[in-house]
Amino acid sequence: MTNIRDVLAANLKGFRQARGWSQALLAEKAETSTNYIGMLENTVKFPSSEMIQKLAFALGIDPTDLFSREIDPVSTMKNYRKAALEDIYELLGCLINEKIQELDKKT
Repeated sequence: MTNIRDVLAANLKGFRQARGWSQALLAEKAETSTNYIGMLENTVKFPSSEMIQKLAFALGIDPTDLFSREIDPVSTMKNYRKAALEDIYELLGCLINEKIQELDKKT
C-alpha cells in the first residue's frame, strides 16, 4: 500500500522542480516557510487542506494532482502550460476581433 505522505512529497517536489523553483521560491508563493516545504517534501509534516490549496495555486495545478500516483509532474506542467497558452491565444483572438469590429463601425 502506498503512503499518502510519500505520494504528496514526491509530487510536490516533482512539480516544484518541473517549474525550476527552489523550496524558498515555492514557500514564498505559498506564503509559508522554506523549512515547512522541506518538511513536506521529507514526509515529516502533512499539510492542512488550506495549505494544499495554497501549494496547488502557487504551482498552477489542480490540488488533486498532488495526490496522484500516476502523474508525471514534468508532463503535467507542459500540459498546463500548453492549455494556458491556448487560452491566451483564444482571448487575444477575441480582443482583436472586438477591436476590428469597433474600427469597422467607425469607418
